[in-house]
Amino acid sequence: MIATGAVACGGSDSGGSGGSGAAGAKQIVNVTITSKACTPDVSTIPSGPTMFKVVNKGADAVTEAELVDGDTILGEKENLTPGLSGTFSLNVKAGKYQLYCPGADTEKVDFTVTQATGATAAATRSAEVTTALTAATTGYATYVRQQVADLVTTTGAFVTAVKAGDLDQAAKLYGAPRLDYERIEPVAESFGDLDPAIDARVDDAPDEASWTGFHRLEKAIFADRSLAGTAPIADKLNTDVGKLNTLVAKATFQPAQIANGATELLDEVGKTKITGEEERYSKLDLLDIQGNIEGADKAFTLLEPALKSLDPTLASTVRTRFTAMDKALAPYKEGTGYVSYDKVTQDQRRGLSQAVDALAEPLSQVAGVVVS
Repeated sequence: MIATGAVACGGSDSGGSGGSGAAGAKQIVNVTITSKACTPDVSTIPSGPTMFKVVNKGADAVTEAELVDGDTILGEKENLTPGLSGTFSLNVKAGKYQLYCPGADTEKVDFTVTQATGATAAATRSAEVTTALTAATTGYATYVRQQVADLVTTTGAFVTAVKAGDLDQAAKLYGAPRLDYERIEPVAESFGDLDPAIDARVDDAPDEASWTGFHRLEKAIFADRSLAGTAPIADKLNTDVGKLNTLVAKATFQPAQIANGATELLDEVGKTKITGEEERYSKLDLLDIQGNIEGADKAFTLLEPALKSLDPTLASTVRTRFTAMDKALAPYKEGTGYVSYDKVTQDQRRGLSQAVDALAEPLSQVAGVVVS
């Protein structure tokens, strides 16, 4: 998830204690997940760089905590089963928010950020770094808008084939919008229910009757081999992609948001792509992986000039790991795409997973360096 406009996401682990410190000083908010709620140790903090340290204390059905502003997800930590902990960092602005733990007895808890005073961390940066980070945010907004514009076009062609009942053409055109979408997936995820409407797997839907989006049509094309009754689903997909296009036209980004989104793209690979869950009917998981990696690489490339000044060792390490990731994917290329994922053995999947993990670890540190 990339939040748009309200906060900047970070990833470092240094800082003070929750609810204290001037703007620019890292503060920590401890969040405990239980079956009852997700409870912060403080309910009000001053604005500025903040780490949310989340721990799950025995809640089997509640595995994530999010900071939300209305329907917009600003920051989150997912996949925390009982006993696990994790962090997310944000540069929060003054305002009224909520901590949201889906599935808890009390799902949302109010959280307030007051206006802090004092020098910001960004004020100590050189003009060169500041200019580079500004260029990164502008460049990323342009990139996202172009990807979604392409998504509108490729989805439109795909929907036309679906509504015409042309199974072979729909199968042929399915991959292009998937690649466009996967490059900017965290941005789409920040807009409330829009991502589930577009990209939910059947496991994520309340029931199959309410399931919509790409994967509902994927099942019809590649598993059911029938497009009967799918025209309304195709139309809704087209409409939802259009909504995404409208939203990203107004979106702005901050440096750490971009870095955090890159990390989330790698998390997506490890969580649903390597396992084969995402494209279980089409077997195009390697194409999705390519999209996630390309989106993460673009985000990092835009931040790279500033990062080379702020932490040249980290910049070099991440770039080396991206190169290794590309080499890990190369053996599976076939023509203009990739081999069907059911041809990739479990040992080969483990190899891909290791390359993803090796990249994700240093990449997750970038947000904490560029947060401003």
